[in-house]
Amino acid sequence: MATANDRAVLQTIFNPSTPFGDIPGLDEEEEEDAQEEGDGFAPELLEQARDLELQGVSAAESGDVSAALERFGEAIRLLPQRASAYNNRAQALRLRGDVAGALRDLDTAIALSRGRGRAACQSFVQRGLIHRLQAREEEARQDFERAARLGSSFARRQLVLLNPYSALCNQMLCQMLGQLRNPGSE
Repeated sequence: MATANDRAVLQTIFNPSTPFGDIPGLDEEEEEDAQEEGDGFAPELLEQARDLELQGVSAAESGDVSAALERFGEAIRLLPQRASAYNNRAQALRLRGDVAGALRDLDTAIALSRGRGRAACQSFVQRGLIHRLQAREEEARQDFERAARLGSSFARRQLVLLNPYSALCNQMLCQMLGQLRNPGSE
């Protein structure tokens, strides 16, 4: 049986664009223990909140950010302890240019989700992007690392972009392995 470090080395060799140690599925045990999104909520309220969020997403996609914010706000009023609506509202707030409001909602979504699950993953990515736009690279890196551990391939790519040395080392490793596999070709 391979150790976590062995899996990390193999992951780096076969997927050189991922940061060292980023092993897909490593946190699956954690995810299985995490509370399901719908646990603790009345099924009929959960269904209504999800429907309101879908309406909000549709409104945002069609360019009606005000209607999207209304729907997400209704979903939050219906189930204020559910992280997903805060994450979705943060996207709409960002579209409107309210970065401070978006950050507040993302912080709330991360707190409510206890940093686990899909809503947390999406919130970490969004918050990382905002930090990156504000030239707060260290905060962006931390959020992308957490999102990558939750399974975000986008966050993994952002981490590589934030660390050009990692990408260069991975590229050199691939070249060396290629030369070892095919010693006569160059």
